[in-house]
Amino acid sequence: MQEIINIFIRSVFIDNMIFAFFIGMCSYLAVSKTVKTSIGLGVAVIFVQIITVPINYLLLEHVMKPGALVWISDSFKDVDLSFLSFMVYIATIAAMTQLVEMIIEKFSPALYNSLGIFLPLIAVNCAILAGSLFMEQREYKNIGEVLSWGLGSGVGWMLAIVSLAAVREKLKYNKIPAPLRGIGITFIITGLMGIAFMSFLGIKV
Repeated sequence: MQEIINIFIRSVFIDNMIFAFFIGMCSYLAVSKTVKTSIGLGVAVIFVQIITVPINYLLLEHVMKPGALVWISDSFKDVDLSFLSFMVYIATIAAMTQLVEMIIEKFSPALYNSLGIFLPLIAVNCAILAGSLFMEQREYKNIGEVLSWGLGSGVGWMLAIVSLAAVREKLKYNKIPAPLRGIGITFIITGLMGIAFMSFLGIKV
């Protein structure tokens, strides 16, 4: 249980997708203009992560790893389908993104319209794919650790985009030099927030 909590804390604060790896920057920069839309997209990312990362873990462990198909027959013990992992991960993410899009359109048309093109683009958000790739690289031992990583990485991404959106809303009332307005000041703020998150490296988990 302690290891699951440690993985969650690390994924939110120490291994934050945005501030530690700068992954998923496109939608992070584009949608972070208002807190409301940022929360909506952040929740969608969390939902996709906590579904796709465990599903991809199960597919990796029971279908794609060398010898994973031995549960079918001993004749499959030498089969290695790990070369299909990228395609399988992307297919799973695309399917779950379509599901999220349909749910948001059904229950919150206003949020669906405000997110616009960036909602279906969750399917190609590198932060989503990175969640599954990091899961594979770190070789988590059970589904509990995988769920903790998936949830934490989504929460960390949402924390980053909502924090930036809150700052950008306040910046509307400040006099920003003309050359820095828009994306320029946003990059500067992101860099400063990344430096601030480096302080969490001192957390012993």
